Amino acid sequence: MLSAFDRQEPPLPQREIVTKELASLFGALSHPHRVRIVEELRGGERDVNQLAEILDCSHSRVSQHLTLLKAHRLVTPRREGRHVYYSLAEPRVARWVLEGLDFTEAALLQPGRIREAMANAREEWGE
Repeated sequence: MLSAFDRQEPPLPQREIVTKELASLFGALSHPHRVRIVEELRGGERDVNQLAEILDCSHSRVSQHLTLLKAHRLVTPRREGRHVYYSLAEPRVARWVLEGLDFTEAALLQPGRIREAMANAREEWGE
């Protein structure tokens, strides 16, 4: 009888590997605060205190979100003394998030308030 260490699991098909990676990325962006963090970092690096103030949530909560974004290689930290500043590891992700508005607008019948909020976000986040 083969032990668990002796058994070789068949390799995952490439599509399965890729889809799991994409699902993981989408999961990292599945919270409104994390989407906002990505958008705020589009304008340059920020520390946890700045992000907590912008998001109107606790320092520890922002740190948890940043830890998850860092684990998914979406943000990178830079230490300066006692402060840690975060920036986007790949700035294109902010543009990608903005492009997500196109899908949201097309997929939903928007009441006026949501449509207006999306137009405002597009204007503020646009380049």
